[in-house]
Amino acid sequence: MGVEPNLRDIPPGPDQDALLARFGQELDDKGFVLSNVDKLVNWARTGSMWPMTFGLACCGVEMIHAYMSRYDLDRFGVIPRASPRQSDVLIVAGTLCNKMAPAFRKLYDQMAEPRWVISMGSCANGGGYYHYSYSVVRGCDRIVPVDIYIPGCPPTAEALVYGILQLQRKIRRTGSIRR
Repeated sequence: MGVEPNLRDIPPGPDQDALLARFGQELDDKGFVLSNVDKLVNWARTGSMWPMTFGLACCGVEMIHAYMSRYDLDRFGVIPRASPRQSDVLIVAGTLCNKMAPAFRKLYDQMAEPRWVISMGSCANGGGYYHYSYSVVRGCDRIVPVDIYIPGCPPTAEALVYGILQLQRKIRRTGSIRR
């Protein structure tokens, strides 16, 4: 098949039909399809992200809103999990306090590799309004590495959906089975 354009890059129409016909013909001729294992695994990862929700404050309500019927994150394969051992994405939504930081790190360490972190909201990104408080961590990136930052106070559900789409693009771009 050689280097073919991505099916997503071609709009529906005769060009896409021709590409699908060539693909079907090759499948009939050879009986199998060649692909990179990395691309296949990353494609599967982007379609089945299971985030562990870590709603600490008001941003948690917007995160719940993104799972409801209007935005429906389930259609992207984003199914919330309550256990770190079943999760590969950690969504930090809200103010992270110093008292919660050790438990937060422990949950992150219990997640299997590869794992990603989404920081949602001003408080999770950098302390927000409570930046100068003695009890607030000035950004969850001081505790764990963050992959995607979603700004806002509180960020909208659309922003979280966009952040998840950006994480899917990042996963596709990595190009390796191992992170």
